[in-house]
Amino acid sequence: MNKADLINALAEQTSITKKEAEKAVSGMISLICDALRQGDKVQIMGFGSFEVKSRAARTGRNPRTKATVEIPASKAPVFKAGQAFKDAIR
Repeated sequence: MNKADLINALAEQTSITKKEAEKAVSGMISLICDALRQGDKVQIMGFGSFEVKSRAARTGRNPRTKATVEIPASKAPVFKAGQAFKDAIR
């Protein structure tokens, strides 16, 4: 399911227009991104939590040339499914 499919399904399930559903989905994604950018953790009870994890700088190896490569520190978004969500898809 992609974003367009999600919007269509939301519009059907809630009897709202596709434009309103698109606004709701885009707004929710935007709010989650903004919160993560500010360093906050987003928890949706019964679904899961979104947060940003930091990865330390490290030394890697190019598999083709075997040369060492410095990999800079970075941040990555992480989603952890809640127990109710895990139970719902079993």
